[in-house]
This record gives sequence, structure tokens and C-alpha cells, in this order.
Amino acid sequence: MRGEVREARRPRKRGPAAGKLAEKAPAKVPEKAASAPGEARKKDGRLQSIFEVYAVGPGPSSTHSMGPERAAKLFLEALGEPPPTKVRVTLQGSLAATGRGHWTDKTLVRALAPVPAEIVVDLKTPDSKLPHPNTMVFQAFGAGGVPMPAYDWTVCSIGGGNLADAEGHPVALADPVYYPVHNISQAMDFCRANDLAFWQLVEQTEPDVWERLEGIWEVMRETIRRGLASTQIVLPGTLELARRAGIFHFRAQSLPKTRRDLALISAYALATAEENAAGARIVTAPSCGAAGVLPAVMYFYETDAGVARRRILEALATAGLFGASIRANATVSGAEAGCQAEVGSACSMAAAAVAQLNGASLLQVEYAAEMAMEHNLGLTCDPVEGYVQIPCIERNMNAALRAVEAANVALITDGRHMISFDDVIQVMASTGRDLQAAYRETAKGGLASLWRQQIAQRLGGPGPDGGRGKR
Repeated sequence: MRGEVREARRPRKRGPAAGKLAEKAPAKVPEKAASAPGEARKKDGRLQSIFEVYAVGPGPSSTHSMGPERAAKLFLEALGEPPPTKVRVTLQGSLAATGRGHWTDKTLVRALAPVPAEIVVDLKTPDSKLPHPNTMVFQAFGAGGVPMPAYDWTVCSIGGGNLADAEGHPVALADPVYYPVHNISQAMDFCRANDLAFWQLVEQTEPDVWERLEGIWEVMRETIRRGLASTQIVLPGTLELARRAGIFHFRAQSLPKTRRDLALISAYALATAEENAAGARIVTAPSCGAAGVLPAVMYFYETDAGVARRRILEALATAGLFGASIRANATVSGAEAGCQAEVGSACSMAAAAVAQLNGASLLQVEYAAEMAMEHNLGLTCDPVEGYVQIPCIERNMNAALRAVEAANVALITDGRHMISFDDVIQVMASTGRDLQAAYRETAKGGLASLWRQQIAQRLGGPGPDGGRGKR
């Protein structure tokens, strides 16, 4: 049945998960709700599995499509039989502000089917009253429309398709893996003490790591190939944005080598980012919105530079380790910290991977990742019309190229530098807290605001600030 979407009138405050959903929650890590990037993971703090960074699922957003899809399926599973007659999901924070552009409503309706779904958009509750900027409240109704309050569930989509309850406790982590380190500085110390590369630390910690990374890499490769070969002319949505990956790839063939290499990396990044914008199957790295960065450079090195598959997988392991450190110590959610948390993190991961492929030392790999994030600090998340298209798609391309530059600069040096990777991640988290909500995936500021103002001027209506456009 088709779902219903409506605006919230007077949203009620909800409690944490109850009933079977509470039973399914893993061991609790934090003691209170996360009010700042990284706060939900402070009690333990160890890095978790790189496969929390690499998740396979539908685009266009890990927080707005993957996370809600997982939450809906967990909710129905917990309810058991007989199924409810209706499920109401109230979207709050960034999910309410940009959920339609990110297809959150459609994703929830599809995930809850055949149970009828009512999607409520709550634009009135401020972020300061929410446990997280991406909050959902699930309610079930039985026969005759009678509420089932025991199953009211407040859940947060915290980035990369991952979920936490209203108190910040991780939801539905299967067989959690924890590293013996809390950050990259500790990882370097551990690797030096045991004569290991970063990827070998991953190998020692993660079960079946190479088989699992092989599967992740195949999905990444297939996404790029699909994006390059797509016959879709424009992407879904009101922007009618043209796909360009295929034409970039075609034109790259006739360019001189250096320009050709840059054009190929650009084409590969566009291919994944456009597939993500179309809602296709992708791998978070570390999010859907930044999913094109790391695969683009890895695909170039394997397909065009002839690097062996095993070395590509080792580079993915190292990139995943850096992504896991960002997740543990800050956030990869644009709704929490802006695009620096998504594309900035992806750029760091890719820079670390490229540096390793080119023979970098531990310190040079760390420097490349640090440099990549340092020069993405303050990057805002202001998607036009709420779609993961402008500026998101080109931003993936730009970050892939920047990652290669950061790796090359680090390789020129001996790796010594003034600001550590861990330091710059802490600055990213604090910068994210300082960003106004308009620049954290709400489509209310920056380019999104400018776009609405321009549309209003063309139509002669009121702009975002209430003024009237030119007639």
C-alpha cells in the first residue's frame, strides 16, 4: 500500500526503545545521548570494525536512506506476528528538513511494506531538543487503529547506515569487532612496536578480512562500471541534473597522459556519485554522499595503473582504519558536522590509501590523511533542494583529486609535520559543533538558500528571507 506523508502538528516527546527492540540492542557503550560529534562513543573509544565504515546499500544517503531502511526492518522484526495495521514514522531534524530530497519517505514506505506507513515530517522540534540531528520516532498501531505504545521507538541515524538509540547506544551491531587502539597515533605506536603496516593491524583484528574486502571492492567496481555505462540522461529529481561520467570517460581517452589520468579519476568519482544520486546500490566510504572518492582512486590504480588486486585490498584496509578512527573520535555524518565529516573523511581515507600504494611510511600515510582533512575543515553541507546532487557530485570528484595531491605531497617529505591526524579530527568535530544548523544537511543555508532565492526572483515570489523577488 502507498504511504502517507504529512507535516507534524504537535509532535510528542518519545522515550527510548522498549519491548523486543530493547532486547535486540547490544551492550551499552555511552551513558547518555550524544549531543556532540563522537560523544556517543566516549566510554569505550576503541576503533570498531572497518565494515562499519564500508556498508553496502541503496543511495542516495547513508543517514537518510540506509539508516532508515535498517531501522524500519528492525522495527517490524521486533513487532513479530501478527503485523501492525499501520506504522507511523516521525522524521525530525535533518531527516525532516531534507528527507524528501533524500527519498527518506519513499525508503521507509518500501521497507515497511506491506504494512501501511504514515510518514510525519516534524519541522518544529529544534535540534537542541533531539538526541541527534537525524532522529526518527516509530509508532505501531494494532486492530482498529489502537496505538501500541510499548513499541514506540526513538532511533537515530548516525552516519554510514549505522543506528543508535535515543541514549546513544549502538543498535544491532552484529559480532562487534574492537581494535586494541583508540586512534591513529596509538595505531602507529602499535604498528611500530610490532613491525606492522596499517593494513596488517587490520588483518590481525578483523575476521575473514580479505574475503569481505573482496566483496566490498567488487561492489565498488560494479558501481563505477554501471555509472560509466549508464544511458540515463538526467538524474531523478526536480533539478534535472545531467549525468556526465560517461562523457568524461570518453573525452579522457584523447587527452595527454597527465590530464588523462586526472580526467579518468574524475570520471570514476562522477560515476559512483551519480549512481548514488540515482538511488542505486553503492558502498559507503564512509557515507553515501562521499561514496565516489575512495573507489575512484582505487579503480584508477587497479584498472589504469596496473596495481595488483591484493595491494588494492590492503589499501582499502588502511583507508577503512582511518575511517574507523574518524567514526570513533568524531563523526561521519553531515547532519552533525557538515560535509567536512563526509567528503573530508573520504578524502582522508583516499589519501592514506594512495600514499600506501606508492610506498609511503606509516608517518607519510598519516600525514597524507591529515593534510586531506585539514584542507576540508569547515566544508558545509548545503544540498540544493535537499538532493545529493549539487554540490555533492562534483565535490566527490574534487576530493578524489585532492586526495592524490595530498598523498604526493606527503611522499615528497619524510612525513614529519606539526599537526597530527588525530588533532585535525578533533578540530573537525569541534568545527562541526560550531557550524550553524543551516550548514549541516538541512538545505537551509549556503548554495541551497541561494538556489531558492534565485528561483523566487525568477517567479517574482518571496525569497528565503521573506523579501520579494524581481518581477
